[in-house]
Amino acid sequence: MTWIVAGTILRLYSKANPARQQMSPQMASLESALIPILAKYRGDPTALLQILREAQEALDWISPETEILVASALQIPLTQVKSVTQFYAHLYDHNRGKYRILFSDNITDRMAGSVALFERMQAHFGVEPGQTSADGLVSIDLTPCTGLCDHGAAMLVNSIAIGRLDAERIDEIAALVKARKPLAKWPAELFAIDDNIHREVTLTGIPYVPGSGLDAAIRLGRAGMFDEIKRAALRGRGGAGFPTATKIEGARNAPGVQKYIVCNADEGEPGTFKDRVLLTSFSTRVLEGMAIAAYAAGAAKGFIYLRSEYQYLRAKLQREIEEMRASGRLGVSIRGAPGFDFDVEIHMGAGAYICGEGTAQIESLEGKPGRPRVKPPSMVIRGYKGMPTIVDNVETLAHLTEIALEGGASFARRGTRASTGTKLLSVSGDCERPGVYEYEFGVTIGRVLHDCGAVAPIAVQVGGASGVLITPDEFSRKIAFEDVSTAGAFMIFGPDRDIFEVARNFAHFFAHESCGFCTPCRVGTTVQKNLMDKIAEGRGSRYEVNDLMRLTDFMRRTSHCGLGESAGNAVRDTWLKFRPAFERRLVPHDFAPQVDLDAALEPTRLATHRDDAAAHIPAEG
Repeated sequence: MTWIVAGTILRLYSKANPARQQMSPQMASLESALIPILAKYRGDPTALLQILREAQEALDWISPETEILVASALQIPLTQVKSVTQFYAHLYDHNRGKYRILFSDNITDRMAGSVALFERMQAHFGVEPGQTSADGLVSIDLTPCTGLCDHGAAMLVNSIAIGRLDAERIDEIAALVKARKPLAKWPAELFAIDDNIHREVTLTGIPYVPGSGLDAAIRLGRAGMFDEIKRAALRGRGGAGFPTATKIEGARNAPGVQKYIVCNADEGEPGTFKDRVLLTSFSTRVLEGMAIAAYAAGAAKGFIYLRSEYQYLRAKLQREIEEMRASGRLGVSIRGAPGFDFDVEIHMGAGAYICGEGTAQIESLEGKPGRPRVKPPSMVIRGYKGMPTIVDNVETLAHLTEIALEGGASFARRGTRASTGTKLLSVSGDCERPGVYEYEFGVTIGRVLHDCGAVAPIAVQVGGASGVLITPDEFSRKIAFEDVSTAGAFMIFGPDRDIFEVARNFAHFFAHESCGFCTPCRVGTTVQKNLMDKIAEGRGSRYEVNDLMRLTDFMRRTSHCGLGESAGNAVRDTWLKFRPAFERRLVPHDFAPQVDLDAALEPTRLATHRDDAAAHIPAEG
């Protein structure tokens, strides 16, 4: 079948380009590499992102010739291919070398010494950030949070994660690259990623028998399972807290010949990594949770949208899916229940934080740049391929197995009235035991700090870069949707940390991750970053601070989606709660120009051989 499809694609390409017989050896080689990839996805244009990802894995980068061949084979405009290549940070339209090394640049990585390690790796190869070595061997650059905040400084090598970086490990990796050793032959311990679970309750603490949640759901029936989800008052664990039963009911009642369940595993919020742990050691619960949601909603197809940084988990998840099919837990008539048909496939992201937003994720699933859609209609009415679609977080879906087994009322007795059940927290930063902690909703921030061994913290960033900065006088506040809401990030900063630099790191993150769809976010995040840099360089005044506060409010009110709305949160909170961190950097003037106008005239003075007073701008001017 594969070769039949490949032949069909080749004939399509031949029809689109009759001059194929005269193609160069280079083009013929490219075509040979691309045909099996195109065949795997049956020449489906909605799989464009997956095709480009795998083409890059095979060819190291996406050349103009590769883009031409893909566009021809899929019978889509070349501009469509280029728009996808250029949108995703982990796709390259220029040669980045055989080894593409990306250092995680989240604030917790910097606290673990990533800057010095990054410079050490550069020195090994004599390249600047983003530059490819002259021999085409390697490039070294930065990337946002890789989901390894509990593993010290981390990196990606050709999208494969490596944590616990230190000088010795940097030297070892550099030697492996210089020897051109394939990643498959690198020492396995380099790629070891631990769960680091330090507190368990129900989701992580109670052993799960594969198939038990599905059997319980089938006994309840579709309507009965939905009623239990409603009784549980389960809310989305991705941060927004939208009621899960409302999504299921909306999709169930919406017209459509096909309905979809999407597991949002694009865990891109800085400081969050609990979904990584669930996908590593609790994937059965996640996948069966997807099937339970499908059963209640009447969906027959599901996707796991897995972030690019978790590429190393893909093979493991694929094996789990195949085992579930073989045991009747996925496929046709699941567990012998007539009409309960549901299957799952994995869709990889390619380095775009914005794809964590539900509608942007659907755009990406359809092979497009991941820009948020205009709403309404909602996704449960018109989602993937125009059909009703439920997008839910990894943790949310895993909880459905609990609800199926114990009932909604029992689930709702844990936590608080408005925030039922338990919550996984990704704890990192200045503490003795970074890792994953499970608590019932309503736990105080102070309790979490005590449990993880945080000594004299001066601040906690809850909810990641888009979250809220908590000071010691607020440590009695609770993790709950009605108080401090979070997707799971819990970054701790000790007494020696500069909170201004934390906020500045987040400002750079949002400027990098803005999708560019709307002007308030596209321009606003860049202006915010530039203003924070100006203050950091000692050239900022109260004028810049006032601009930052106005900008934060403007982005919050006018941005198209949550990225722009929350992009100024950390900067605003730092000014309000850690004002001295700003003030010690400010110049004592009402305004400090961005450009030194007198210095800018120096080339003209040299050219005209003038250095008199009239050729200078007076300092007071």
